[in-house]
Amino acid sequence: MSTTGVTARVTIKSPDQMQELGRRLAPLLRPGDLVLLTGELGAGKTTLTRGLGEALGVRGAVTSPTFVIARVHPSLTGGPALVHVDAYRLGGGLGEMEDLDLDVSLPESVVVVEWGDGKVEELSEDRLHVVIGRAVGADAPGGLGGHPEEDVDDVREVTVTGVGARWADAGLPELEIC
Repeated sequence: MSTTGVTARVTIKSPDQMQELGRRLAPLLRPGDLVLLTGELGAGKTTLTRGLGEALGVRGAVTSPTFVIARVHPSLTGGPALVHVDAYRLGGGLGEMEDLDLDVSLPESVVVVEWGDGKVEELSEDRLHVVIGRAVGADAPGGLGGHPEEDVDDVREVTVTGVGARWADAGLPELEIC
């Protein structure tokens, strides 16, 4: 049974900050890591993955793999490849995901799965789960009583949770984005 290592929360106020969060998470990742991204359409999952890819030094533009389901971005720096999966159109659990051979890619790659909740957890007891929620109403920075110059639609509350022993001392609380 897996245990939760550590949780970090950060408020993101722009797409640039979401990409920066990806760049800050990347140094924590190593081959064999599984990252699950959860959030509504347009929440910033692909933007965060773009930042991961940039910091990991991978080849190719990181764009949403919605229609191809999965893209492999080989490393240009000798690091791990980035396997970017969009499971939005996949209804089944791990059985449907097995066709993608993620279990083969996982040991030497960083595998990022958008919409992976309930579909890929069985791939690894240790995983990083990133939940991106839209800040709403008076609780939203820039919302009621906040700063009107901030676009409330861009404000996200991101929770990053390390699941399993791998993430117990990973340094997640140091994710503050300015």
